[in-house]
Amino acid sequence: MNLRHPFRWILPSAQTRAFIVLLAVTLIVMISLQVLGGPLQTHEAPLGIVSFELAGSISGAQSIVESWGASGRVYAGVNLGLDYLFLVVYAGSIGLGCVLLAQGLSRRMRFLSLAGVVLAWAMIAAALLDAVENYALIQVLLGAHSGTWPALARWCATPKFLMVGAGLLYLVAGAIVVPVLRRSRRE
Repeated sequence: MNLRHPFRWILPSAQTRAFIVLLAVTLIVMISLQVLGGPLQTHEAPLGIVSFELAGSISGAQSIVESWGASGRVYAGVNLGLDYLFLVVYAGSIGLGCVLLAQGLSRRMRFLSLAGVVLAWAMIAAALLDAVENYALIQVLLGAHSGTWPALARWCATPKFLMVGAGLLYLVAGAIVVPVLRRSRRE
């Protein structure tokens, strides 16, 4: 089975450069989100915006929003808005990283290569889930009283975190396996 990856529109000669640019932008936006998220860590939201993402109920979500106060709600709104950029760049950097690693593994470890392509597609799905999650959280932040919004946010956040975690784990494992494979080829 030859599954095509989602980044084939980027010339193979430009994929590594695209990965480096996406990774740099991802890190910059991630640091910005961390700074903006600092005021969102409260007793009710020990994980800041992540606590809000996983609240799951309207009472839990409203408790978090109330604990932030007026200025915290502004930080949360900016954080959620900036997260729309973040979801594009993290999905791109992790997904393209998985593709590059999969291409490096394609000859020796077909199953792991296929896993990298699948994970690249999973990053697209994670970004879509993140976009829906953000929309749901914005509704709560704007005062919606329906329990549907926080439940939807949690239902989107949970698989998103699992997919992103799997992609990151694949990249870390690949950073260990690929040098070992190269060393064994030379010997």
